[in-house]
Amino acid sequence: MASEERTREILKALYDAVVEYDEEAAVKWSKKALEEGVDAYTAIMQGLAAGMEKVGELYANYEYFVPELLSCADALYAGLEVLRPHVKVKQVETKGKIVLGVIEGDIHDIGKNLVKIMFDAAGWVVYDLGKDVKLEKFVEEQQRTGAEVVGISSLMSTTMLAIPKVIKMIKKQNPNVVVMVGGAPLNLEIAKQYGADGYAKNAGEAVKEAVRLVNMKKKENIRAK
Repeated sequence: MASEERTREILKALYDAVVEYDEEAAVKWSKKALEEGVDAYTAIMQGLAAGMEKVGELYANYEYFVPELLSCADALYAGLEVLRPHVKVKQVETKGKIVLGVIEGDIHDIGKNLVKIMFDAAGWVVYDLGKDVKLEKFVEEQQRTGAEVVGISSLMSTTMLAIPKVIKMIKKQNPNVVVMVGGAPLNLEIAKQYGADGYAKNAGEAVKEAVRLVNMKKKENIRAK
Protein backbone atom coordinates (compact mmCIF):
# COMPACT_ATOMS: atom_id res chain seq x y z
CA MET A 1 0.00 0.00 0.00
CA ALA A 2 1.25 3.45 -0.92
CA SER A 3 1.92 5.88 1.92
CA GLU A 4 -0.35 8.93 2.26
CA GLU A 5 2.37 11.11 0.78
CA ARG A 6 2.92 8.76 -2.17
CA THR A 7 -0.85 8.51 -2.74
CA ARG A 8 -1.06 12.31 -2.90
CA GLU A 9 1.85 12.31 -5.36
CA ILE A 10 0.13 9.78 -7.62
CA LEU A 11 -3.23 11.61 -7.50
CA LYS A 12 -1.47 14.89 -8.37
CA ALA A 13 0.31 13.21 -11.29
CA LEU A 14 -3.04 11.89 -12.61
CA TYR A 15 -4.59 15.36 -12.21
CA ASP A 16 -1.66 16.96 -14.06
CA ALA A 17 -1.77 14.35 -16.84
CA VAL A 18 -5.36 15.34 -17.65
CA VAL A 19 -4.82 19.10 -17.33
CA GLU A 20 -1.66 18.87 -19.46
CA TYR A 21 -3.43 16.53 -21.94
CA ASP A 22 -0.73 13.88 -21.63
CA GLU A 23 -2.22 10.48 -22.52
CA GLU A 24 1.00 8.55 -21.89
CA ALA A 25 1.35 10.03 -18.41
CA ALA A 26 -2.32 9.27 -17.65
CA VAL A 27 -1.79 5.60 -18.53
CA LYS A 28 1.58 5.41 -16.73
CA TRP A 29 0.29 6.90 -13.48
CA SER A 30 -2.95 4.90 -13.60
CA LYS A 31 -0.86 1.71 -13.76
CA LYS A 32 1.36 2.98 -10.94
CA ALA A 33 -1.74 3.68 -8.84
CA LEU A 34 -2.82 0.04 -9.22
CA GLU A 35 0.69 -1.35 -8.68
CA GLU A 36 1.17 0.66 -5.49
CA GLY A 37 -2.23 -0.11 -3.99
CA VAL A 38 -4.01 3.20 -4.52
CA ASP A 39 -7.75 2.58 -4.65
CA ALA A 40 -8.92 2.70 -8.29
CA TYR A 41 -12.06 4.73 -7.51
CA THR A 42 -10.03 7.27 -5.53
CA ALA A 43 -7.56 7.51 -8.42
CA ILE A 44 -10.40 8.21 -10.83
CA MET A 45 -12.32 10.72 -8.74
CA GLN A 46 -9.49 12.57 -6.96
CA GLY A 47 -7.01 12.28 -9.82
CA LEU A 48 -8.48 12.08 -13.32
CA ALA A 49 -11.94 13.55 -12.67
CA ALA A 50 -10.54 16.35 -10.51
CA GLY A 51 -8.20 17.20 -13.39
CA MET A 52 -11.12 17.29 -15.83
CA GLU A 53 -13.03 19.56 -13.47
CA LYS A 54 -10.09 21.98 -13.61
CA VAL A 55 -10.10 21.69 -17.40
CA GLY A 56 -13.80 22.63 -17.35
CA GLU A 57 -12.92 25.79 -15.41
CA LEU A 58 -10.13 26.65 -17.86
CA TYR A 59 -12.56 26.17 -20.73
CA ALA A 60 -15.26 28.28 -19.06
CA ASN A 61 -12.67 31.05 -18.54
CA TYR A 62 -11.54 30.90 -22.19
CA GLU A 63 -8.04 29.75 -21.20
CA TYR A 64 -8.59 26.41 -22.96
CA PHE A 65 -10.54 25.94 -26.18
CA VAL A 66 -12.14 22.96 -27.94
CA PRO A 67 -8.86 21.35 -29.17
CA GLU A 68 -7.38 21.40 -25.65
CA LEU A 69 -10.60 20.14 -24.13
CA LEU A 70 -10.70 17.18 -26.52
CA SER A 71 -7.03 16.38 -25.87
CA CYS A 72 -7.64 16.48 -22.11
CA ALA A 73 -10.60 14.13 -22.60
CA ASP A 74 -8.35 11.69 -24.48
CA ALA A 75 -6.01 11.65 -21.47
CA LEU A 76 -8.96 11.19 -19.11
CA TYR A 77 -10.35 8.24 -21.07
CA ALA A 78 -6.91 6.65 -21.44
CA GLY A 79 -6.56 6.63 -17.66
CA LEU A 80 -10.14 5.46 -17.13
CA GLU A 81 -9.53 2.47 -19.39
CA VAL A 82 -6.79 1.28 -17.04
CA LEU A 83 -8.59 2.04 -13.77
CA ARG A 84 -12.29 1.30 -14.37
CA PRO A 85 -12.01 -2.52 -14.41
CA HIS A 86 -10.54 -2.35 -10.89
CA VAL A 87 -13.30 -0.26 -9.29
CA LYS A 88 -15.30 -2.20 -6.71
CA VAL A 89 -18.97 -2.11 -7.72
CA LYS A 90 -20.24 -1.06 -4.28
CA GLN A 91 -17.99 2.02 -4.38
CA VAL A 92 -19.56 3.53 -7.45
CA GLU A 93 -21.67 6.43 -6.34
CA THR A 94 -23.68 7.65 -9.28
CA LYS A 95 -24.12 11.41 -9.06
CA GLY A 96 -27.11 11.32 -11.39
CA LYS A 97 -28.38 10.24 -14.79
CA ILE A 98 -28.70 12.41 -17.87
CA VAL A 99 -30.11 11.84 -21.34
CA LEU A 100 -28.20 13.88 -23.93
CA GLY A 101 -28.89 14.56 -27.59
CA VAL A 102 -28.79 17.03 -30.46
CA ILE A 103 -32.26 17.97 -31.69
CA GLU A 104 -33.78 16.55 -34.88
CA GLY A 105 -32.42 18.09 -38.07
CA ASP A 106 -29.14 19.14 -36.48
CA ILE A 107 -25.93 17.14 -36.98
CA HIS A 108 -23.54 19.46 -35.09
CA ASP A 109 -22.55 17.38 -32.07
CA ILE A 110 -19.19 18.65 -30.85
CA GLY A 111 -20.80 20.72 -28.07
CA LYS A 112 -22.92 17.78 -26.96
CA ASN A 113 -19.84 15.53 -26.98
CA LEU A 114 -17.94 17.97 -24.75
CA VAL A 115 -20.86 18.06 -22.32
CA LYS A 116 -20.87 14.24 -22.27
CA ILE A 117 -17.18 14.23 -21.35
CA MET A 118 -17.78 16.56 -18.41
CA PHE A 119 -20.71 14.50 -17.06
CA ASP A 120 -18.72 11.28 -17.51
CA ALA A 121 -15.82 12.75 -15.56
CA ALA A 122 -18.15 13.93 -12.78
CA GLY A 123 -19.47 10.40 -12.22
CA TRP A 124 -22.86 10.71 -13.92
CA VAL A 125 -24.44 7.96 -16.01
CA VAL A 126 -24.82 9.41 -19.52
CA TYR A 127 -27.34 8.11 -22.05
CA ASP A 128 -26.07 9.63 -25.29
CA LEU A 129 -28.67 9.67 -28.07
CA GLY A 130 -26.25 11.26 -30.55
CA LYS A 131 -27.28 13.81 -33.16
CA ASP A 132 -30.40 14.40 -35.27
CA VAL A 133 -32.54 12.91 -32.49
CA LYS A 134 -36.29 12.59 -33.05
CA LEU A 135 -38.34 14.43 -30.42
CA GLU A 136 -40.12 11.26 -29.25
CA LYS A 137 -36.74 9.62 -28.58
CA PHE A 138 -35.91 12.12 -25.83
CA VAL A 139 -39.20 11.29 -24.10
CA GLU A 140 -38.81 7.52 -24.53
CA GLU A 141 -35.22 7.45 -23.29
CA GLN A 142 -36.01 9.54 -20.22
CA GLN A 143 -38.85 7.18 -19.35
CA ARG A 144 -36.75 4.09 -20.01
CA THR A 145 -33.80 5.25 -17.89
CA GLY A 146 -35.50 7.35 -15.22
CA ALA A 147 -32.88 10.06 -15.80
CA GLU A 148 -33.30 13.16 -13.63
CA VAL A 149 -31.97 15.44 -16.39
CA VAL A 150 -32.48 15.73 -20.14
CA GLY A 151 -29.95 17.84 -22.04
CA ILE A 152 -30.93 19.10 -25.48
CA SER A 153 -28.47 20.76 -27.84
CA SER A 154 -29.13 22.86 -30.93
CA LEU A 155 -26.50 24.66 -32.98
CA MET A 156 -28.87 26.00 -35.62
CA SER A 157 -31.50 28.74 -35.34
CA THR A 158 -33.86 26.65 -37.50
CA THR A 159 -33.69 23.44 -35.46
CA MET A 160 -33.92 25.21 -32.09
CA LEU A 161 -37.54 26.05 -32.87
CA ALA A 162 -38.47 22.45 -32.07
CA ILE A 163 -37.13 22.74 -28.50
CA PRO A 164 -40.34 24.14 -26.88
CA LYS A 165 -42.29 21.23 -28.38
CA VAL A 166 -39.97 18.53 -27.06
CA ILE A 167 -39.83 20.18 -23.60
CA LYS A 168 -43.66 20.08 -23.44
CA MET A 169 -43.60 16.42 -24.48
CA ILE A 170 -41.04 15.52 -21.79
CA LYS A 171 -42.77 17.51 -19.03
CA LYS A 172 -46.18 16.05 -19.93
CA GLN A 173 -44.84 12.57 -19.18
CA ASN A 174 -42.79 13.60 -16.15
CA PRO A 175 -43.08 17.16 -14.75
CA ASN A 176 -40.19 16.55 -12.33
CA VAL A 177 -37.54 16.04 -15.00
CA VAL A 178 -34.98 18.83 -15.26
CA VAL A 179 -34.59 19.92 -18.89
CA MET A 180 -31.43 21.81 -19.85
CA VAL A 181 -30.61 23.32 -23.21
CA GLY A 182 -27.46 24.62 -24.84
CA GLY A 183 -25.98 25.66 -28.16
CA ALA A 184 -24.81 28.71 -30.06
CA PRO A 185 -28.19 30.31 -30.93
CA LEU A 186 -29.56 29.89 -27.39
CA ASN A 187 -29.22 31.95 -24.22
CA LEU A 188 -30.79 31.93 -20.75
CA GLU A 189 -33.66 34.19 -21.79
CA ILE A 190 -34.62 32.01 -24.76
CA ALA A 191 -34.23 28.88 -22.63
CA LYS A 192 -36.77 30.24 -20.14
CA GLN A 193 -39.17 31.28 -22.92
CA TYR A 194 -38.96 27.74 -24.29
CA GLY A 195 -39.87 26.23 -20.90
CA ALA A 196 -36.42 24.83 -20.06
CA ASP A 197 -35.34 24.61 -16.42
CA GLY A 198 -31.82 25.73 -17.21
CA TYR A 199 -29.19 26.70 -19.73
CA ALA A 200 -25.44 26.10 -19.86
CA LYS A 201 -23.36 28.37 -22.05
CA ASN A 202 -20.53 25.84 -22.20
CA ALA A 203 -19.54 22.31 -21.21
CA GLY A 204 -17.53 23.54 -18.25
CA GLU A 205 -20.63 24.93 -16.53
CA ALA A 206 -23.13 22.25 -17.53
CA VAL A 207 -22.50 19.81 -14.66
CA LYS A 208 -22.66 22.47 -11.94
CA GLU A 209 -25.89 23.83 -13.38
CA ALA A 210 -27.41 20.34 -13.59
CA VAL A 211 -26.53 19.61 -9.94
CA ARG A 212 -27.98 22.96 -8.85
CA LEU A 213 -31.23 22.39 -10.77
CA VAL A 214 -31.70 18.80 -9.53
CA ASN A 215 -31.18 19.91 -5.91
CA MET A 216 -33.62 22.79 -6.41
CA LYS A 217 -36.23 20.43 -7.87
CA LYS A 218 -35.84 18.06 -4.91
CA LYS A 219 -36.41 20.91 -2.44
CA GLU A 220 -39.50 22.06 -4.37
CA ASN A 221 -40.95 18.54 -4.24
CA ILE A 222 -40.30 18.26 -0.49
CA ARG A 223 -42.06 21.59 0.11
CA ALA A 224 -45.00 20.50 -2.07
CA LYS A 225 -45.65 17.41 0.08
